Amino acid sequence: MSKFSMHTHSCGELRRENIGEQVTLTGWVWHRRDHGGMVFIDLRDREGLTQISFDPDHADGVPFHVAEKVRLEWPVLVRGVVRSRGTMANPNLATGDIEILVDEMLVLNSSQTPPFPIEDDGDTAEDIRLRYRYLDIRRPVMTKNLRLRSDFAFAVREAFHKHEFVEVETPALFKSTPEGARDFLVPSRTQPGRFYALPQSPQLLKQLLMVGGIERYYQVAKCFRDEDLRADRQPEFTQIDVEMSFVKQNDVMGLAEEVMHDALAAVGVDLPLPMRRISYLDAMDTYGSDKPDTRFGMEIHDVTSIFANCKFKVFSSAANAEGEYVKCINAKGAGSWARSKIDKLEPIARSFGAKGLAWVAFRPDGTVNSPVAKFLSDEEITALKAEMDVAAGDLILFAATKRLEADEILGGIRTHMATALELPREGHDFLWVVDFPLFHWDEDRQAYAAEHQPFTQPLEEDIERLDSDPLSVGSHTFDFVMDGFEAGGGGMRIHDAELQMRILKMLGFTEERAREQFGFLMEALTFGAPPMGGFALGLDRVCMLLAGADSIREVMAFPKTTSGSDLMSAAPSIVGERQLSELGLEVLPKAKEEELQQ
Repeated sequence: MSKFSMHTHSCGELRRENIGEQVTLTGWVWHRRDHGGMVFIDLRDREGLTQISFDPDHADGVPFHVAEKVRLEWPVLVRGVVRSRGTMANPNLATGDIEILVDEMLVLNSSQTPPFPIEDDGDTAEDIRLRYRYLDIRRPVMTKNLRLRSDFAFAVREAFHKHEFVEVETPALFKSTPEGARDFLVPSRTQPGRFYALPQSPQLLKQLLMVGGIERYYQVAKCFRDEDLRADRQPEFTQIDVEMSFVKQNDVMGLAEEVMHDALAAVGVDLPLPMRRISYLDAMDTYGSDKPDTRFGMEIHDVTSIFANCKFKVFSSAANAEGEYVKCINAKGAGSWARSKIDKLEPIARSFGAKGLAWVAFRPDGTVNSPVAKFLSDEEITALKAEMDVAAGDLILFAATKRLEADEILGGIRTHMATALELPREGHDFLWVVDFPLFHWDEDRQAYAAEHQPFTQPLEEDIERLDSDPLSVGSHTFDFVMDGFEAGGGGMRIHDAELQMRILKMLGFTEERAREQFGFLMEALTFGAPPMGGFALGLDRVCMLLAGADSIREVMAFPKTTSGSDLMSAAPSIVGERQLSELGLEVLPKAKEEELQQ
């Protein structure tokens, strides 16, 4: 413990070997038990808890009488002697062999009764926890999560410095480039009518650092995206941002693996090296996701050939149509479900893009039950059982449509069924997904869109097909997948200005708009830009998974709600007319706003 403190030890530090020592502890009164002749308090700080005891016959009874008056969550300082708890030792507590017989206690402040118990196993509503976040952070699990985050971030920094990286801070006020999520805009008071944007990532700036010769850059960067939120998204988040120059893709991935290995080891997690690599198409065809959780099976199988002559038209039509497939998964154990329960899977399938859901249940009694059973021949059932390793009690779920559509439908159902069947997902699962396409077709915009981002380097051997067959062009990209989540990703960057302009035009930019938004980058690329690549790791998401939490809010000190609100400070809030006037802004009445939108 640091000497720059009111206490000599933490509340989680003392052991049997400290018996007889005079110590000073500080912390909050967590639990208080008045046994008539004695008062016992569990004193808690960020390191743990220690039982402190008050004897009316000790120290003239002064500390005992103070202890009679203190209440929960009062901060106190105690001085006393460490002694054994003897037969009353608590083996479930790190400090359970000892207690402090108090000679003196100072009350440092009082406290209102907290709006919820400061306990880990409570069922307090999350909005109450966020409203009083400063109290919620006192809970041991929250303290542990924030400590984990701190330790992991520190280990990441150490690992990068070991590899001779330079930490560079990039601006928080930058140019709006609204081609991804919405930007958070900041009006300029000194240049009326003009706006900064808070960075969605330091992507362009780190590429400029490579042009500038930094060669190895990293930053623990705060980023901002004005997008709809969910459990693993926040309007502001932290990413570990990295860029390297004079490298190839395997150099970047190898470095990322070593850094992650060292940082994870620092928090007690083993990352086997080298990491597994799965191509994008293999991930989709096998797991139905480009961020697969491979800790459980239920893999997708292509059974198109089995149903080429099937009397069930949905199957035979797909089996004989170019580019369409019949695929399925085996949800082992779900074949014993009632028909009504199986039927409830259809809306689940529809939520992932299916038009319906065909299924075959192999009942525990050996019978076969299915709405489409009368259309399936004995030969087709036999071939299906062999392909899918069917046993009594299994449920086969199908999708018959275009390749990736079938994958996505079954991938969604696969994840749902793993949860419904309570399949174990033990330990952590790390892998790379590689070989993403450069583009995909955006049906809403009826245009090509970047699969990752518009600065990604195409595979050199595919560049000649950019105009003739853009969707077949591959890219130098890779995603870091952890426990079924996209925890990070990266790739090689375009370092040729002409190619960058060509890609932007394919994405729908005019040359004028491309130069208006990205002219500074393309100009920089004309000044001897080196080959470069990098990656970014979502610190919030990785820490969420390391902590075993369900939301990144559990590993952030002061998160927002899913509506983007800070319940503690009531942000976002209304600002005064004077501030708006200084910025040349006006808040429109709702009716006027709707009129302008029309």
